[in-house]
Amino acid sequence: MKTLKFKVLPVIFFSCLFTSGFAQKKVMLDNYYNNETNTKTGKSFHYIWEDTALSGFSELGALFQSKGAVLATLKAKPTEENLKGAGIYIIVDPDTKLETANPNYMDNEAANAISKWVKAGGVLVMLTNDGKNCELDSFNMLAAKFGMKYNNVLLHPELKAEPGMPRNYNSCASTNLPNHPLFKGVNKIFLKEVSSITCTKPAKPVLEENGQALMVQAKYGKGFVFAVGDPWLYNEYIDHAHLPVDFENLKAAKNLVDWLLSESK
Repeated sequence: MKTLKFKVLPVIFFSCLFTSGFAQKKVMLDNYYNNETNTKTGKSFHYIWEDTALSGFSELGALFQSKGAVLATLKAKPTEENLKGAGIYIIVDPDTKLETANPNYMDNEAANAISKWVKAGGVLVMLTNDGKNCELDSFNMLAAKFGMKYNNVLLHPELKAEPGMPRNYNSCASTNLPNHPLFKGVNKIFLKEVSSITCTKPAKPVLEENGQALMVQAKYGKGFVFAVGDPWLYNEYIDHAHLPVDFENLKAAKNLVDWLLSESK
């Protein structure tokens, strides 16, 4: 028995060193505002941790787990009580009536609960979509708490490729990337069909193109908010399952995970 204990202890010690300060931080993903159901299986899918298809967030979840974070899902309306214990809360692509028979819309009660949680030190990530594919009017109740407004526009459309040619990925490329932790070592990302975000204090742009903000951040009390007008890093476009090798979404995703975890108290 003494020999067995001697072998196990160094492994446990090494694991603690590897996960560092990120260990056990809870990353909670919304499944209330985004609650699409597969008509064949009756199960939730699309931008959730459990979805391993191209439509899912399983690969982003794995990046958080690789840093020692714990994944969770919130299937209920957010409240001060059920947000307790979460270090990061991610809301993706709020449903429209075209996606869900009875979509749940943001209201003042939930927006107030979330903003109080952020002010106390929470990290909020809002990954919406273009206005045609996402409910923005009600959701802007929440965004407004942090000086943000999602605009009902569609930027970065994917242009049709020439007949016989592969997809025109470069029509959705961003290459003029700022000096920011999110883009450390990153030269090119793919960002398709995104809404712009208007900023007032405390919000400020992270990525701008042609005078329009595509990514935004804000310090709010002890907490932090990061917003993009697109789901962006779901399985289809996080790596090279579809993307050409010169796109670096995976590197940006790793940077994002490190950055968000470092901002989480």
